[in-house]
Amino acid sequence: MPSDMPTSCSNPNALGISRVVEIDTTGGPGFGFEHFKAHDFLREGEVVLTFDDGPWPKNTRAVLTALAAHCTKAIFFPIGLHATYEPGLLKEVAAAGHAVGSHTWCHQDLSKTKGHCNVNGKVQTVEYNPIDEIEKGVSAVHWAVGGPTAPYFRFPALRQPPELIEYLGKRNIAIFSADMDSFDFKMRKPEQVRQSVMDKLKKHGKGIVLMHDFQHATAEAAMDLLNDLKAGGYKVVFMKPKFAVTTIPSYDEQVLKVVSATGGGGGDTRPTSSVVRTISESPTPPR
Repeated sequence: MPSDMPTSCSNPNALGISRVVEIDTTGGPGFGFEHFKAHDFLREGEVVLTFDDGPWPKNTRAVLTALAAHCTKAIFFPIGLHATYEPGLLKEVAAAGHAVGSHTWCHQDLSKTKGHCNVNGKVQTVEYNPIDEIEKGVSAVHWAVGGPTAPYFRFPALRQPPELIEYLGKRNIAIFSADMDSFDFKMRKPEQVRQSVMDKLKKHGKGIVLMHDFQHATAEAAMDLLNDLKAGGYKVVFMKPKFAVTTIPSYDEQVLKVVSATGGGGGDTRPTSSVVRTISESPTPPR
């Protein structure tokens, strides 16, 4: 049994993980039939769960709790700026064994160079280079996790300029579209999210499902939705990356400057192991 599959689960009705597939992201393969037709690897009834726009207080943790209760795994596509707000929460996502990709620095439309960015509740008009937007997001997520992250990327609004697809290919970063979009960001009630996902799965039979752990309705729906998937006989496939993403040092430095300026991480970006070191320790007394 692959190590990625839980060896025991206290929930007898858990979805679990039916299959783990290793993804070689060399050359930047694309997944999700809305845009990419090359890799049809899912079998009938198989589902890949994906969540965008986190990490976000309460909502992301509710999704994590549901996934843990069902002993299953998903792919998360966090926004870089959100990762700097909630690094501890993103560490929890990674520690639970989920794949953590990236979703730009501030959720900009990468087919444009001007937009708006909500920074700490204040909307700012911004001009950006799309490659900077991608790379700063990759570095921010990597900084927040403090360890390996996946070479997986999803374009905001699934707007995918050809030159950026080519760029990500050279970076060996896989691009995720979706087989079905829940459109949960348009929904206010958890029942709507559940119905949307289940109706589309019934129609398609299998697929990569796009949801948002940022959305409150999705957070509220998560546990019941996983129950629905189990009841419907669906099986979860976990897409494990073969290797971790490689960040670009200049963008790592940009993120550190932002974090230090805003006081994120206490303004100190060094790992604790380089700040605190045990130099002597009393032996443990016998019991």
